[in-house]
Amino acid sequence: MERFKGKKVLIVGIGKTGFNLINFFNQIECQIRVTDIKPIFDLNKAVKKLKKISPMPEMTFGEHKESDFLEADVVVYSSSVNPNLPQLEMARTAGKEVYSEFALANKLCRKPIIAVCGSFGRTTVAHMIGYMLKLDGKNVFVGGTSQTPFIQFAMTPKSEEIDYVVVEVSAAQLRGLNNFNPMMVVFTNISENYTQGQFNSVGEYIETKLSVIKNLTPSNYLVVNFDTLANNTFFRNANCHVYWYSRKSFVTMGVMNEVQGTHFHGRRIHSNINYHSEFVVSKMRIVGQENRENLLAATTAAKALEVSDKSIQTCVEKFPGIPHRVEFLTEKNGVSFYNDSKSETMEDLVKSIKCFKRPVILISGGKENEEIEYEPFTQDIIDHARVLVLVGESKERMNRALGEHPATFIVGSFEESVLLAYQKSRTGDVILLSPGNASTDFFRDYDERGNYFKKLVYQL
Repeated sequence: MERFKGKKVLIVGIGKTGFNLINFFNQIECQIRVTDIKPIFDLNKAVKKLKKISPMPEMTFGEHKESDFLEADVVVYSSSVNPNLPQLEMARTAGKEVYSEFALANKLCRKPIIAVCGSFGRTTVAHMIGYMLKLDGKNVFVGGTSQTPFIQFAMTPKSEEIDYVVVEVSAAQLRGLNNFNPMMVVFTNISENYTQGQFNSVGEYIETKLSVIKNLTPSNYLVVNFDTLANNTFFRNANCHVYWYSRKSFVTMGVMNEVQGTHFHGRRIHSNINYHSEFVVSKMRIVGQENRENLLAATTAAKALEVSDKSIQTCVEKFPGIPHRVEFLTEKNGVSFYNDSKSETMEDLVKSIKCFKRPVILISGGKENEEIEYEPFTQDIIDHARVLVLVGESKERMNRALGEHPATFIVGSFEESVLLAYQKSRTGDVILLSPGNASTDFFRDYDERGNYFKKLVYQL
């Protein structure tokens, strides 16, 4: 960190990661300027927040001035910024130090890194691994998202006492990232869907995701989803210890003697890494097929790291889930409460209600958006939600579209939706907030909505 002290720093992109970078460089007394291609009237909230920072950074909005890049000693950009931006190339040519936020954090990190990669499930797997390691007495940093950027590790008090750094790694973060050599890579899956503008083709996107494996050595570990990636020769030929996990049974598939890893068999998780272990999943707190798969990935990683069986079993029973993603909150009088505020599409809503085998009382609705069609999801909601409580701007149109549901209630306020749902509940029911719509009718974002739901639940 000392090598950057007092330098002129340009931060490109002023999202959540940008503010974390400002905090980092302020701590080491750097001269900071921020630049964002968006015009200032699109960044009102960010500008107000910037003006409260002391010392206040200099700002350039609506354009990227070449002079800003040439006058800086260090240029750092967020993952949403194209690493091939002409001004970044110009800065490199001029001999400036140019880093992505992730690359800078990686440069400053001297601890063993566990990189969780893949298209889905990264957040849950990363936090599960961190949870297991903490139960085993290890000091762990978990990050890599916009909520907790990797750079926060460098600002962690007593970071020298951290044993492991667990980071989510997206394809965007891997662009232009050299010398990234994590001790372990966990690969959950690979989807062909990618953010337009960040990659020129599916091939480039997949090649970028796989690039993290190229630097692995025989002393490193690779944990891979057998069900989706077993036929990929890139994983099978990786130059490291490879462990697989599967929702199916290695015994039934006939690969028990061919692969090392973790699988479901006889309603238990079995793992043959280091020594044979069995884990009971009947008391698993979080629900859904995807979370069972996430648990297998985390268990495989933990077994490779020689985490105790007791810590892994405790995680199975106690891990509450990720905030606002089918997150278990509490149980009151035999009724379980789950917060799924992040589900802001009807597809996500249906996926969430299908997680539960118990009767569901569904709280849904939010910001009106005429482009959302509710009719295609009527039967799934009828089949999986015993009671439907509608709230928010979209409640009337949802009610008309889902009119065949036998027990639908429309309420005037978010507070009323929670009270009514609890009144209609029976022992054994699940009350699930899964809006299927954006939050901005009543709330700033899904995070605020989910936190308010928690507050109301705990006040019941």
